[in-house]
Amino acid sequence: MHRTPTPRFRRSQLAAAVLALASITAAHADNAAPAARYVSASHAPGTTTQLPRGVTPLHYIVSITPDAAASTFKGEVAIKVAVDAPTASITFNALNLTFAAAAIEGAGGSKQVTRKIEFDADKQTATVHFAEPVAKGEYLLRIDYSGKIGTQATGLFSLDYDTPQGRQRALYTQFENSDARSMLPSWDEPDYKATFDLNVVVPSNQMAVGNMPIASSEELGNGMKHVYFATTPRMSTYLLFFGLGDFERATTMADGTEIGVITKKGALAQSRFALDESSALLREYNDYFGVRYPLPKLDNIAAPGRSQFFGAMENWGAVFTFEYGLLLDPAISTQTDKENIYTTLSHEMAHQWFGDLVTMRWWDDLWLNEGFASWMESRTTERLHPEWNTALSSVGGRESAMSQDALRTTHPVVQRIATVEQASQAFDGITYQKGEAVIRMLEAYVGADMWRTAVRSYMRKHAYGNTVSDDLWREVDAAAGKPVSAIAHDFTLQPGVPMITVDNAVCRNGNTRVRLTQTEFSKDQPNKKPLSWKVPVIASTVGNGKLATVLVRNGKATLNVPGCGALLVNAGQSGYYRTVYAPANTRALARSFARLAPIDQLGLLADSQSLGLAGAQNLADFLELVKATPLSADPQVLGKVAASLGSLYEQYAGDSAESKARQQAFGRFAVARLAPMMAQTGWEARAGEASSVATLRGQLIAILGDMGEPGVIAEARRRHAASEQDPAAMPAPLRRTILGVVAQHADAATWEQLHARAQQEKTPLVKNQLYDLLASSDDPALARRALALALTDEPGVTNSPAMISRVSRTHPELAFDFALAHLEQVNARIDASSRSRYFPRLAAGSAQPDMIAKLEAYAQAHLPAGARGDADSSVAGIKYRIKLRAERLPAVDAWLAKQAG
Repeated sequence: MHRTPTPRFRRSQLAAAVLALASITAAHADNAAPAARYVSASHAPGTTTQLPRGVTPLHYIVSITPDAAASTFKGEVAIKVAVDAPTASITFNALNLTFAAAAIEGAGGSKQVTRKIEFDADKQTATVHFAEPVAKGEYLLRIDYSGKIGTQATGLFSLDYDTPQGRQRALYTQFENSDARSMLPSWDEPDYKATFDLNVVVPSNQMAVGNMPIASSEELGNGMKHVYFATTPRMSTYLLFFGLGDFERATTMADGTEIGVITKKGALAQSRFALDESSALLREYNDYFGVRYPLPKLDNIAAPGRSQFFGAMENWGAVFTFEYGLLLDPAISTQTDKENIYTTLSHEMAHQWFGDLVTMRWWDDLWLNEGFASWMESRTTERLHPEWNTALSSVGGRESAMSQDALRTTHPVVQRIATVEQASQAFDGITYQKGEAVIRMLEAYVGADMWRTAVRSYMRKHAYGNTVSDDLWREVDAAAGKPVSAIAHDFTLQPGVPMITVDNAVCRNGNTRVRLTQTEFSKDQPNKKPLSWKVPVIASTVGNGKLATVLVRNGKATLNVPGCGALLVNAGQSGYYRTVYAPANTRALARSFARLAPIDQLGLLADSQSLGLAGAQNLADFLELVKATPLSADPQVLGKVAASLGSLYEQYAGDSAESKARQQAFGRFAVARLAPMMAQTGWEARAGEASSVATLRGQLIAILGDMGEPGVIAEARRRHAASEQDPAAMPAPLRRTILGVVAQHADAATWEQLHARAQQEKTPLVKNQLYDLLASSDDPALARRALALALTDEPGVTNSPAMISRVSRTHPELAFDFALAHLEQVNARIDASSRSRYFPRLAAGSAQPDMIAKLEAYAQAHLPAGARGDADSSVAGIKYRIKLRAERLPAVDAWLAKQAG
């Protein structure tokens, strides 16, 4: 067997590193101003750290030799560090690494080999001890080490995939939030920014990818090459990237930057959409941020497989994305896939500024990365693809956040993070969707132009640095000329959802006057003392169109609105709050519902449903709005009606005869409401139809299939059977939806047919979908077969946890019990830092009281006290679902009986 050569720093390279690091830093002076060189005050007072202060990394030279077949790698790192005061030891992060040697060298040639190396597995650190204290100054810390290549998407990991030529293996890295330490000893915290030189020894016939372009490549013989990447700008460790495989790359130029897409061989044609849209996005972001993208290239890398916890990662200059989030396969891709790919692109490219160029100081302010990228993704999609009418989707994002934010287990947008596990759990709906919603509200309050002025100033002042939220609020206050930060603090430093109660309106002399009262919306604490927010409110009267604004302070405000029609509060839906109307105004809005703008129809439906389910309003009010929604409404409004009815239908699920009878009664009403939508939309696409109609078609088929509507199930089965002779019977935009209905209602023979197809499939995107289908059956016996299959080698290591999760959507108790019974096997298929999230999410959809005890027992036995956020949230959700079934669904039953009467 050929022995892979281990990379070694040549003496000339090492000497140059010691002497030339100052010039490397200087070369990035424009990029890294004002803190390109280390100063002891670079860490602001109070900045969180899990490492001792006093030693700061300035530059890394990282050399990696992976052995993909053996799932191991060898490495050597030379780190230029600045030492503040004499010290006999240096501590940094390291996880699952084995050190062969370590030494420290000074610029004058002095050298000390380490006396002792200590590892702390709990703290994920290594400490090197020296025989004599190292004096204040700059040094080169050298470490020879080795590590393991994982099979889940964390650290340096491998992904295996099938091709017509046989099985292939590719390598990638995923370091956010705290996994760079598993590939290189490092100061693996966001505030420790440094520059990086990465070089790798790899097979000559494979493509190596890094954050920066390849600076040089040297053939070593024996089928190996040594690849050197150019020096990165100053950045955090979690943004470093390395990829290796049988890849191909396409490029184009945009604003002087080389834009690339990288795929496994044979898939490059499916990346054309991503490549074209990336160019337009880069130009848009260069203009919006007022700071040009600073790297010479920006690649989007498509990888087979998937993770249960992320779909893409914003590594600077080398964005990693799973194939389903980047490639359009004409055989299976839908309009929804296309729009999702675009939003993924726009989100990760926005991170090249919010997150990469300017990085949060610590994970407490993660929302500065994720909330802003989510907002930019939405804003930019609305601007560059208005034909998709995605502005309406902002209501759905806000609702997702409010659903979590209205439970007692919520947390502020800016939250205290103390551990790696807590940082992992911070990637949630509050950080993303609430962060986005708060930004949208504040932008509407100060105006889009002033908001952009503030963002541009923030980018210029903090480029290549680290920030906290108040750094942004200072710029917004200055641009707006008013204290916006006071509002921002209310919405980011405390949890929860404000609720604005609208009293009976009085109309005189052509104007409506109304009193507003602010309380708090809660799903599971109806009697809690409400928090106080300063709430920007925008309102109008139906038919007038003129807007009135007021800032609700200290819980009260009086609003004067032009016109005398039905009063609509939160007009345009930019506000992050619930609205409760007096009964007369509720009825007036229902009568005027067809005249509202689509985004306000969505907002009113969402508020009415959520308030009704929480007991803050009669749930019958929501059902009246459903009745009032005309067939001529925007397809996204019809989709919201369909999704809401589908959600209520699921709430009735149960094994008892009574539960089944009640669900059937609600199902008859829901199908009667949805059937005309289905008839209007049809199974066949029409020439020139809006993209939202195509999306609605898939929604209606799936939801009616969930409800067991015989006509839809029969047609899906007919098309599936006919597709063997006539592929047009199951067109690409409906292929997944039709197969989903067939799989959901499959018998054993159909399940075996799908299983055989999955075994034969060679295209990763299609293969992943087929294994998902096998796990989607309503039949508990077939669900058990899918669970057993998930723990074999057949589906692949990234499909296994996905299949168990898919079963949990329909059978949460079955999936959770199975995973717990096979704890060791399931844990082996999930990265360690994500286990605290995976198991609680399996149970999250349950409405069974005994699941609460099971989940609490699991958390007590397997999770540290500081890593139980997801478990607590799942328990709160289960309790709420039980309460909803007992206390809210009877109102729906009564309303249905009244309609029948």
